[in-house]
Amino acid sequence: MINIALPKGRLGEKIYQLFEEAGYECPAVLENSRKLIFENEEKQVRYFWVKPSDVAIYVERGAADIGIAGKDILLEYKPDVYELLDLKRGICRMAVAAPKDKIIDPRKTLKVATKFVNIANDYYSSLGRDIDIIHLNGSIEIAPILNLSDVIVDIVETGKTLKENNLEVIDTIVNISARLIANKSSYKFNTECIEEMISKIKPLI
Repeated sequence: MINIALPKGRLGEKIYQLFEEAGYECPAVLENSRKLIFENEEKQVRYFWVKPSDVAIYVERGAADIGIAGKDILLEYKPDVYELLDLKRGICRMAVAAPKDKIIDPRKTLKVATKFVNIANDYYSSLGRDIDIIHLNGSIEIAPILNLSDVIVDIVETGKTLKENNLEVIDTIVNISARLIANKSSYKFNTECIEEMISKIKPLI
């Protein structure tokens, strides 16, 4: 039985459909219930729903053999897992945004509001830029409006929220999408099953 951690929400449902099309269906997954674990003995798969940011932890710790995590999570937390496949779903980008027409003094320490502390640190280190990180968990767009920060580092999908708050993207750090990841030990012992699964999913991407 291969244990698969799916991220809760729309992305997880899209990813499940990918697995279903590949022949690993488990219809109960999409039922409107409070159940979190679903299995299909015939197909030898067990799915469970977890918070998107927790998928990598379940996989790294071996509670799940494989899972689906955003590239942002993998870059931010650097879990000790194998990244096997870009599923080309949940496409967006990690970007730097600032208020429109804001002039940023390159000589001053840049105040950066973000929940992606490691990604922001890595990015600005590569530029040799001094920064002051302000770690926030929500409503990051408000930080530069209230002069808490000069810029924000966040995920941008359509850019609508930025526009509504008079912000604009000034740099793209990295493109983001959902990735299929595997527990290293599980992959070693179930290489054949996992690789067969990948070979069936690849043509559907």
